[in-house]
Amino acid sequence: MKNRIKLLVLVCSLSFGVTSCSDFLDRDPQSLVSDKDAFKNFVNFQGFTEELYHTIPDFTNGYWTNSFNWGEDEIQSTAQNFHFGVKIDNGDFWGWQRNFDGWQAGWMDRNNNVTNDDRFAKSLWGLGWYGIRKANLGLANLDKLTDATQEEKDLIKGQLLFFRGWYHFMFMQYFGGLPYIDTVLPGDEKLTLPRLKYSECADKAAADFRAAANLLPTDWDNTTAGKRTLGKNQLRINKIMALGYLGKNYLWAGSPLMNQVSGGSTSYNVEYCKKAAEAFGELLSLTESGAAPHKLVPFAQYYTNFYTTGQNWQIPGGTEAIFRGPYYGANNSNWGTSKQYSPLIISEGDVKFLPTSNYVNNYGMANGMPIKDITKADPESGYNPEFPWKGRDPRFYNDIVFDGVRMVAGSIPNAAETNNRYANLHTGGSYRDIATGSRTGYLLFKFVPRTANKYDQGYSYDKSLNIKVPYMRLADIYLMYAEAAAQAYGSALGKSSNYSKTSVDAINVIRERAGVSPVNAKFLGSLDTYMEEVRRERAVELSFEGHRFNDLRRWLLISKSPYTLKKSIEFDRAAPIDPAKDPKDNRVLNLRETTILERKFTEKHNWLPLKVNDVNLYVEFGQNPGW
Repeated sequence: MKNRIKLLVLVCSLSFGVTSCSDFLDRDPQSLVSDKDAFKNFVNFQGFTEELYHTIPDFTNGYWTNSFNWGEDEIQSTAQNFHFGVKIDNGDFWGWQRNFDGWQAGWMDRNNNVTNDDRFAKSLWGLGWYGIRKANLGLANLDKLTDATQEEKDLIKGQLLFFRGWYHFMFMQYFGGLPYIDTVLPGDEKLTLPRLKYSECADKAAADFRAAANLLPTDWDNTTAGKRTLGKNQLRINKIMALGYLGKNYLWAGSPLMNQVSGGSTSYNVEYCKKAAEAFGELLSLTESGAAPHKLVPFAQYYTNFYTTGQNWQIPGGTEAIFRGPYYGANNSNWGTSKQYSPLIISEGDVKFLPTSNYVNNYGMANGMPIKDITKADPESGYNPEFPWKGRDPRFYNDIVFDGVRMVAGSIPNAAETNNRYANLHTGGSYRDIATGSRTGYLLFKFVPRTANKYDQGYSYDKSLNIKVPYMRLADIYLMYAEAAAQAYGSALGKSSNYSKTSVDAINVIRERAGVSPVNAKFLGSLDTYMEEVRRERAVELSFEGHRFNDLRRWLLISKSPYTLKKSIEFDRAAPIDPAKDPKDNRVLNLRETTILERKFTEKHNWLPLKVNDVNLYVEFGQNPGW
């Protein structure tokens, strides 16, 4: 208990921890559980450990509306400007910090951080450091777990190691190398822990993830301890989660930005990529053999990766989700993630998140070919700028609403509003209000059903709509494997030693699920050409799931054109909407793109700035370059 109190004092003094620290320290000592009782058996120790699950921020539903796509992929309507995505567009990377976020809308840092069911009081910075310290406290007390089987001891240790590695990884990908805290820090000692190189941090995180993977099962339901909660173990940390983050941690360490700041070149680090490919290969061998329950959901149920409806608020993800946090409270998605993608004229709220037209261009053709220039016809791919919605990648139709798509299925009582039944996204259309509608000529509907509007009421309580984007899913593993294997072995045919598929095979698994043709042979001749398709496939499959900002930074592309641009698509309708006609076949005229904004980024924007108060704590904890 003495160590725990020291730990919490330290957490409070660093400003890293939960705001309830002082309340905890003011409690009657008689209300505190002794360390002997807290750690003596599996049930008690697991109760201690389970608080860590409630430190995971819910970036999908952490506020009324939620900003988590900060690359060139998304832009916000102009009615409000408080979200971090808008601040990033303006070069204000300080905006992730709570003292620059008066609305407390961001999931990175908040004034209040608690481990109860309050979705508004969880943030990465606040609870991440607390989670690391709690994991270390548990690991330091493993010797007190005497009334337990070896399986139970392994489960406890594996979870604690995972969370310690996960929070360090999450910090590293935004801020670079940091102190890797793997012991319970005494509250009465001076802080001198230096910031490590990114590679040094990654090696330590890898050791934690590897050890966790060795200890944990692929499925808790198949363990004796897990039988107590049979059928309710999907969110518990397992071998697949640990292997997934082991590989991701290695791939990030091997990426150009991280390799450069670790003293290497601006290309990939081959050795880290080999390690990443091996970790992903081990994972995919387990899932494809049936040794783990994870598998890709059929494309007809693709939406269940992100939302469920009419299923009593079942958490989305199905068999494809790998890592996600708990969901707090029925109907939370309705307030108001479910409304942040539909224009105000058919929905509610004024904050809207729109896909940029330049990013939507990544969605190529169903034959697998990219679109070179949306303003020009391309005989090779079959793209025609007069019919820009025709023959596209099926994921385009799933994720993106374009001009002429029917948005309201049911009745529209007010006759004056019936014109809004179909998406009027052409230049000058009713959906193109830049304040509360689309600035770009597109809408994003990957995370909500078409019925999410005020007429069909697809977000009403009786529909039990639950939206939750996972931190990691199986499709991501295939694509990270493809990237790692290609860079590790220099070609699209690169593969790990423990998995049968090559890099390009892995991409084609994802394309086949969506009904897209394989990567064309013309892209397989050189690594650089092939990587263009790897990056494009990642952009499409993982679109708007919160990955693009980190991908652009690790690829050293965030400050380079065209990745600094956000554009809209402009065009005229060749004819009025015909309800009997498939909107894919609608002809347009004068198709063009217009730049909405250009982000003025430099090398310093490769990392977020650390808090001034924190870097002033001690000299070894320095600020990121340029900030």
